[in-house]
Amino acid sequence: MEAVIAVVALLFLLFVALGAYATVKAVGAAKRGVDRTLSQARRTVEDTTLRARTLAQPGPVGELAQLRLKLRTSMRATQDALHAGVAEDESLKESLALFDRLGAHGHELDGELRRLETEPDRAKLAQRLPGLRERTEQIIHSADSLRWAARDRARRFADDDLASLSAQIDMEAGALRHWTTERTTPASSWPEAPAPDGATSGGQAWSETSESGTAEEQTRSAITPPSRRPAYPWQKRPRPESTT
Repeated sequence: MEAVIAVVALLFLLFVALGAYATVKAVGAAKRGVDRTLSQARRTVEDTTLRARTLAQPGPVGELAQLRLKLRTSMRATQDALHAGVAEDESLKESLALFDRLGAHGHELDGELRRLETEPDRAKLAQRLPGLRERTEQIIHSADSLRWAARDRARRFADDDLASLSAQIDMEAGALRHWTTERTTPASSWPEAPAPDGATSGGQAWSETSESGTAEEQTRSAITPPSRRPAYPWQKRPRPESTT
């Protein structure tokens, strides 16, 4: 009885532990989903604000907003392309590591550009714009290079796979068209199907009957000696042999 109670208590604790683990995993997944949704909404709002600022505030502030928008767009596209490709191509892990290092410089530059948007000294801001523009273009160029290289690699693999598939399909199509050579083979080369029992032709039955009859007659003549022929009165009697 005590063993049964212990087993029941152990099962109850196991179910409680599994339920707690499942609850924690579900809460974590929900939290990650909420964080992902919030981050996407925040990025959308920031991108919309930057686009509006680019159009509404010409000059250094508008150019800063345009640099930030171009930097964020390029970095996000490269990140999505590399993360999507690394699941199918393990060699992209090194490219992803390089992008992480590049992303650190991108985040640093984006933060600097965001702080300069509130700079009151427009003349000082205009002096720093060429250097900021050069850094932005350099990071964008590196990100674009990684993204297009990953896409070209994926397209190359797709083209190679398509070429191999086309060759296999051509071979299979040729094998399927082999019936044209099979139909030209004369019919005499195919073995004739055996005739069913009791369905032999008349000629074959006659030949078998005649052969069997001839064999029976030969056997009968070999076993039974010939009988004496009857003598008729008009036949001459044989002359006796002389004893001289």
